[in-house]
Amino acid sequence: MENAIRNFFNFSFTVLLLYGCNFSSPEEINVIDKIDVIDETSNKLEIPTGFDFSTHHEVTINIIDNLNYAKYDVYAYSEELYDAGTETFENESGETVTETVYKSDVLDKLIFSGVPSNGVLKQTINLPKFYNKVYIRRSEQQGFSSSIKYIVNQEVNYNSSEGKSATKSKSANNVTDYLYCVNGSGQLFQVDPLSGALTDLSSMPMGSYTCAIDQEKKELYSIGRSSPHPLMKYSIMNNTWETVANLGIGGPRLDFNVTDGLLYFSKTDKLYTFDPSTGANLNTWNIVGLHNTSGGDLAFAEDGTLFLCSFSGLYRLELDGSNNYQSTRISADNLPFKPTSMTFDSNQELWLADNSSSSDLIIMDTQTGGWKYNYGANAANNTDFGRAINDLTTFRVYADNIDQTDTDGDGILDSDDAYPEDPEVAFEFFTPSKYGKGTIAFEDLWPSKGDYDFNDAALSYQAIAFLNAENLAVGLDFVCNIKANGAGYTNGIGFEIEGLAPAQIESVTGPVLTQNFINVNANGTEANQDNAVIILADDVDNILTETTISIRFTQPISSADLGVAPFNPFIIVNKEREKEIHLPYKNITNLGVQSLDFIGVNKDSDGNFISDNGFPWAISIIHDFKVPKEKVAITEAYNFFSTWAESGGANFSDWYKDNPGHRNLDKIND
Repeated sequence: MENAIRNFFNFSFTVLLLYGCNFSSPEEINVIDKIDVIDETSNKLEIPTGFDFSTHHEVTINIIDNLNYAKYDVYAYSEELYDAGTETFENESGETVTETVYKSDVLDKLIFSGVPSNGVLKQTINLPKFYNKVYIRRSEQQGFSSSIKYIVNQEVNYNSSEGKSATKSKSANNVTDYLYCVNGSGQLFQVDPLSGALTDLSSMPMGSYTCAIDQEKKELYSIGRSSPHPLMKYSIMNNTWETVANLGIGGPRLDFNVTDGLLYFSKTDKLYTFDPSTGANLNTWNIVGLHNTSGGDLAFAEDGTLFLCSFSGLYRLELDGSNNYQSTRISADNLPFKPTSMTFDSNQELWLADNSSSSDLIIMDTQTGGWKYNYGANAANNTDFGRAINDLTTFRVYADNIDQTDTDGDGILDSDDAYPEDPEVAFEFFTPSKYGKGTIAFEDLWPSKGDYDFNDAALSYQAIAFLNAENLAVGLDFVCNIKANGAGYTNGIGFEIEGLAPAQIESVTGPVLTQNFINVNANGTEANQDNAVIILADDVDNILTETTISIRFTQPISSADLGVAPFNPFIIVNKEREKEIHLPYKNITNLGVQSLDFIGVNKDSDGNFISDNGFPWAISIIHDFKVPKEKVAITEAYNFFSTWAESGGANFSDWYKDNPGHRNLDKIND
């Protein structure tokens, strides 16, 4: 009899492990509780008092700018480069190489944009805790400046009078010049020729050795350095990229000819013309007389003269009667650097950059070939850029040709307005970022101990707040989908905006309610709640595909009053409206009940949503989170989760990222 009981118990334990969270009755939960008591010591965390398992923190950005009208973009900043994989390409010396490409994702982490109202721009944002800096970019009439600011005591303070203001580079005919630069790492950035200040503008679709600007259309062209060598077009005004065509040929030299509206491209001893609208190759010529055919660039002077540089120096090109371009060397001596880039500014000074991982900017005389280092590590001012410049071109802003159009009359120029025809909306505020998503993952056996695979309901989300010209929120889109649903229950999901009353919401559209246990007000908020509660779905299976929940406010609201997404998220377990599961230390809503009649052992006797063995029932990751596979505890899937939790978040704050050694890929869902 004793052996039979033991065998029965082992069989029951195995069945429970196989079926995990797929319970439908309190009796089954009671059984698993008894097993948990036996297994309690095998999976336990020693958590510092008060640690809430938060992977992010709220940061207030204070910008003071009493200078001219200017637009600001605020990005999460990290100096860490990510491994973008290997790439095979031809370098500027003409050699085919394969190497690992490391890129910065700073410009993928836009949090919000705005123009100071009465000299002030203030927003509260949510940032991953491993970020300790933000990148603040100021734009005034296409002149950019930037500053990297540390987060101190949950705040960032920036005053335009303290930073590098956008310098007006006065040139001929009241023109302001800016140097646009690209490199093989896929960075597009601007250099102020008067100060040498560098400002990042955009991440390119592909790294490149070439760039050229169509001044009239305000478009920059660049050819990808790797096969199939796409011709990429960048809108300077809209900050957007598109691919025109795949050229099938790459190389180091490019310029735009205003005379015929064509792109002139060169590699080795060949010169080509391409139609910038289609990428069609129109002509091909030989170049005669180059002493070294590697590297370099093309540039047209104001009078139409075509100059070419290669690693052997500067040349002037002229088309002869045999349809060849004859090259005349201007540099009398071999240069001590290898030029990769050149452009003429409005004063017809010729700028060059050299082939280096930290390039110098050089000014050269086109008559004698004399030159001097102007900026960089070798310059007298020692203004080291710290990055390669593989090509550069000049963008000219004319004082009498600056577009001051404000179609909707909200005080924000169309070029800075995300919604130029809507006077109620001007800017966007993203959580986690413009191109990022966050994840909220739940265990649904509360207050019983679960298996901690956090895949009973995992919500992927991005919140987009719509701001007016005064930088106040007028609405919010919550774009979301359930990326994992390992539960056997019918669970609902929603969030509470603790800073808002239901009456401050004008409308809520998009929730999917099919189970008939949620009551809503006429405006779409949940009924009988003191704070605004938005139920996204009463069955998480209803939002397995991307769904947008749109919320509009009766009056504009500051970000401080609104709070920061994801607000106070929770699930409703198995259609029992009073049974809410929240993030650690978060409050239940008016309709939730903290102490339930429960058959079995209550693992959350203090009601803080952290079990007595140290685990939460919900976790919010301000990042795309790959959930563990069914029945795989998060401590097994992520090697540093325990270290992070037991340190109170001090160590391995990026435990969920795809860094070497962080994840066990065989235990994580794709």
